[in-house]
Amino acid sequence: SPPQGPTTLNMTEKEKAGKIQLPKEIFQSLSSQTERVVVTVLNIEQLGMFKELNQTGQVLDNTVVGITVGEMSISGLQDPVQLTFAHKQLPHVSEPSLMAVAMSVTGQTGGWSSSGCVTQPEDKRTVCSCDHLTFFTLLLNPVLDRSMAQALMAVATTGCGVAMAFSIFTIAFCIFSRCRLRSEETLRTNLGLHMNLVGSLFLLNLAFLLSSGLSGGTQPATCKVLGGLTHYCLLCCFTWMALEGCHLYLLFVKVLGIYIHHYLVKLCLVGWGFPVLVVGVAGVIGSYGEYCIQTTDRVTVHLCWITSKYLLVHYITNCGYFGLIFLFNMAVFGVVTQKSCSLQGTGMVQGDRKTWKVVLVAMGLFCLLGATWALAFLTHGTSSVFMLYLFTILNSLQGIFIFIWLVALYYPKTKETAGSLSHIIKHDKTTTASQD
Repeated sequence: SPPQGPTTLNMTEKEKAGKIQLPKEIFQSLSSQTERVVVTVLNIEQLGMFKELNQTGQVLDNTVVGITVGEMSISGLQDPVQLTFAHKQLPHVSEPSLMAVAMSVTGQTGGWSSSGCVTQPEDKRTVCSCDHLTFFTLLLNPVLDRSMAQALMAVATTGCGVAMAFSIFTIAFCIFSRCRLRSEETLRTNLGLHMNLVGSLFLLNLAFLLSSGLSGGTQPATCKVLGGLTHYCLLCCFTWMALEGCHLYLLFVKVLGIYIHHYLVKLCLVGWGFPVLVVGVAGVIGSYGEYCIQTTDRVTVHLCWITSKYLLVHYITNCGYFGLIFLFNMAVFGVVTQKSCSLQGTGMVQGDRKTWKVVLVAMGLFCLLGATWALAFLTHGTSSVFMLYLFTILNSLQGIFIFIWLVALYYPKTKETAGSLSHIIKHDKTTTASQD
C-alpha cells in the first residue's frame, strides 16, 4: 500500500508467494535497448480501485498484479507469460471456480476479460498463461454442479419444446377468435397483441434450442448469428411485455386503445423494430459468440449468446431494460387490479361473476406482463438452487400458461365468460364518457 511503500519478502513469504515468468520473446524485441520491468501488486480493497469495472466474481485476496516493460504495449506473444497464483486449498464442489482474467490497457473502460488467457487450477496454486501484458487478477466465479447443469438444461429443453407446441396452438386460437369477434374491436385488438407476444415467445424458444444444440460444433460466424438471433428474440419478448402494459394503461386509464389510427400496426413496428436497433449496435461492436458455463468438474456448457467479454451489454440491454419494463408493468398491474376490485365491489360489473374468473384474469395478466422473468434477479450462481429451477421451469412453460389463460378467458363467448376484463373495460369507457 502507498503509506508502507515497497516491501521485500522474507524467506517464509517467498514460499507462499506467486511467481511470474516472462518469455525470451519480450526481451529479444528490445535489441540493445534497456527497459525497466515493473511488477505492481495492488490490494484493491484498501485502495478502492477497479470497483467500477464489470466483475462477475470475487477477486482472490483482493489482489491485482500489473506487469509492464518500459513504455511498450505487448500483446500477441507466441510464448505466453506465465503467472502462478498461490492460495489455500479450495473446495471442489458447490464453491467458486478459478478463472484468470486480464484487464485492458484502457483501465477504467476496459473491463475484465479472459481473452488470450488459459487457466490451469491445481491444489494450492493456479497457473495462468497469457499472450499479453497488462493488469491481471484471479476471479472466483460461482459454478454449477455438472448434474445440476444437465438437469437444468434438460428441463429448459423439454419445457421449450412443449411451449413451442402450445405457442402454435395459442396463435391458431387467437386467429380463430379474431375471426369470430369481428364486431368486438377491443377484443380483436387484445387478441392481436397477445398473438404477437406469443409469437415472440415461440421464436425465443426456437432460438434457444438452436443456440444450445448447435453451439458446440458450429463455426464462429454461425454462432454469432445464433447469439444475435437469441438476443433479438429475447428483446422482442420484453418489448411486447412492455406494450401489453402500455395497452392496459391506455384501456383502463386513458381509455384510448382502439381510437388510435392503425393502433396494432404501430405496436408491431415498435415490438419488432426496436430490438433490431439494439441488436444491430451490439453486433457492430462484436458482442456475440460462444458463451461458456463451467461446472465444478471442468465440464463446460456451450451457448451461442453474448460473450463473457461483453457482459456489460447483457446487463444494460437485458437486465436493465427488463428491470424498467417490470417496474412499469407492475405499476400498471396495480392500477388495473385496484380498478377491477373497486368496480367489482360497487356492483357496477355483473354481480354474479365468479371470483375465480377475476383471479384468473389477475394471474394471467401477472404472467403476461413478465412477472416470472423477475425471478432472474433472485438467481446468482449456486446461491439459490430452488430459484434456478423455478425460474427455468416457469419461463420455459410460459407459453402453456398463456394458452390456458386465453382459452379460459375468451372461449366460449357468453355473457359470463366473454371476459371479466372486457366488461370492466367497456364499463370504464362508459363511465368515463358520461363523466366527460
